Order: sequence, then structure tokens, then C-alpha cells
Amino acid sequence: MASIYDFNAKSLAGEDTPLKRFEGTVLLIVNTASACGFTPQYKGLEALQQSFGARGFSVLGFPCNQFGRQEPGNAAEIGQFCSSNYAVSFPMFDKIDVNGENAHPLYKYLRGEKSGLLGSSIKWNFTKFLIDRSGKVVGRYAPTTTPESLTKDIEALL
Repeated sequence: MASIYDFNAKSLAGEDTPLKRFEGTVLLIVNTASACGFTPQYKGLEALQQSFGARGFSVLGFPCNQFGRQEPGNAAEIGQFCSSNYAVSFPMFDKIDVNGENAHPLYKYLRGEKSGLLGSSIKWNFTKFLIDRSGKVVGRYAPTTTPESLTKDIEALL
């Protein structure tokens, strides 16, 4: 049976990153976009990273351009946007697809582990998956769910 630790993802810097690197860490995996109505959630995501990072937590951001073409930039532009606008310190990965035949294998796995209200497909940017320290997908949250509202769920896993 697969786990999130069986997947690799390319960082914004182009580095192939085994997710096994995050084993034992509580993770919040989020598909992001720079030109979305939910983009200000980067601020809340970074606040979670700052609050809980030292306790074994990390946000992992996966830019995606599948929803309204709201992430048109290349890796360098995405990194610059996240850094200059939100001082993002959590790992950001290269732009991926989260739905369809070209969906990143990690997202195929996440969708299979936790369906949303309307099925397994990701409906929009800033859908969030909460992963426990053993790599189990324990929660899926809609784009409208603010990062701040996840504090209790994250604390329960730390």
C-alpha cells in the first residue's frame, strides 16, 4: 500500500525531493495559486508554519494552474511572489496538475485517500490535506476553510 512517503516532487528550485524527507512530520499539503481570491491564505499558512514548525509541522505548497489559470508564472516567478508578498518559509514545489490524467501521482493518492464533499476531484485552489506523523491522510479541507481554523486539528496531531 502506498503512502505519501513513496512520492517525490520537484521543488521550485528544480530539486527532486523525496517526501520521505518529511517522515515523522505533521503536514498540511495545499494546492496554491498566486492570482486567486484565496491567495491571501498564504499569510495564514505561513502563520501555521511559524507557530508549529519547531514542533514537527510543515506546510507543503503545490502551485497549480488548473483553476481559472490563476497560477500562470514559472517557478522563479512563483517563488518571488511567495517570498516578497507573504514571506513564505515553508517548502514550495514546482507547478503541477492536481486533477486529470496528468495529475501528479501524489495528488492522485491524496484524492483517493480522502474525497471531498462532491467526490474525489480537487474543486479549486487552496484545497488542504492534513497528514499525521505516520503519513496517513487524516483530513481534507475545502478552499474556503481558512488555515487559522485548522489550529486545533494540527495541535491534536503534534
